Amino acid sequence: MTSQRQAHTRTPARPAPGSGFLFVLATLACVAGLIATYYYFVQTTTGQFIDESALVEAVDIHGPAGKATTRFLDLLPTISLVMAAVVVLFVTVIRKRWTEAGIAVAACIGANIATQVLKDVLPARPDKGVVTLELNSLPSGHTTLAASAAAAVFLMASPRWRPMAGFVGGTFAIASGVSTLINQWHRPADVVAAFLLVGAFMVPAGWLIIRRGAWNAWDGFGAHVGSARIWLTMPVAIGLASAAVAVYSLARIAPSPWQEVSTTNYFWAGISLIVIAGYLATVATTALFAFAARRRNPPRR
Repeated sequence: MTSQRQAHTRTPARPAPGSGFLFVLATLACVAGLIATYYYFVQTTTGQFIDESALVEAVDIHGPAGKATTRFLDLLPTISLVMAAVVVLFVTVIRKRWTEAGIAVAACIGANIATQVLKDVLPARPDKGVVTLELNSLPSGHTTLAASAAAAVFLMASPRWRPMAGFVGGTFAIASGVSTLINQWHRPADVVAAFLLVGAFMVPAGWLIIRRGAWNAWDGFGAHVGSARIWLTMPVAIGLASAAVAVYSLARIAPSPWQEVSTTNYFWAGISLIVIAGYLATVATTALFAFAARRRNPPRR
C-alpha cells in the first residue's frame, strides 16, 4: 500500500497542453509592460506629472499613516525573507523538491539583482518641465523584495493552495507598494514596474517547476479551502472598486466646468493604479497556473 502510494506521488503530472505558449506570452507581456511603464511615466511629460503629483500629494496622507507604514517598511525585508524561507524550506523538506526550491530561490534572487541593476543602468529622468528628482527610482526595491518572496511561496505551493497563496501574497506585495508611496519613497510607476519585473522572472521559473512537479495535479476550484473561488472573486472585486476610485479621482480634476484643484486626487489614483496592477497580476497568474495544472478527477460530461 505504501509503495503504491509512493509510486503514485512520484509520477509526474505534466502541464496541460498549450500552457507552455501561455507562459511564454505572459513573460513577454511582463517585459513589454515594464518597458511601457518606464517609457510613459519616465520619458513623457504627462506620465511624469501624474507620477510625481501622486508622490507630492502623499504628504497630506503621511501624517496619520506614516508611522505604521514606516514601521512596516522597516520590517519588510525581514518579513519577506522569513516568510519565503520558512514556506519554501518546509515544502522542500516535506516533498523532497530541492531542485524546484533552487529554481524558485534563483528567480527570486535574480529579480532583486535585476532591480538594482536597472536603477543604475536606466537613464535619469529627463527634464520635461516637471519639478522632480532626476535620479531613477524605478523599479521599487522594497516592492520587488516583497513580491518576489510572495511569488516564491506561490510557486512552491501545491495547486490546491495556490489560489489562496496568490491572494495573500498579492495583498502583501500591494501593501508594500502602497506603503512606499505613503512614505514618499517611491512613485506609483516604480511599484508597478516592480510587479512586472518580478513576473518576468517568476513566470518562467514557474513553468520549469510545474514541469518537474509530481504534485502538479488538483481537483479544480472549490474542491479545497485553499482553492475556493473567493480567492479569485475578492481580488477582482477589489480591483474593480479601485478602478472606480481612479476614474472618480481623475474625473474631478479633468478639464470641465466642474474641474477642481487637486489635493489628493492624484494620490488616490496612484494608489488605485498599484492595487489594480497588483491584483490583476494575482488573478492572471493564478488563472495561468490553474490552467496548467492537471485535473486529478476530471469532471464528467
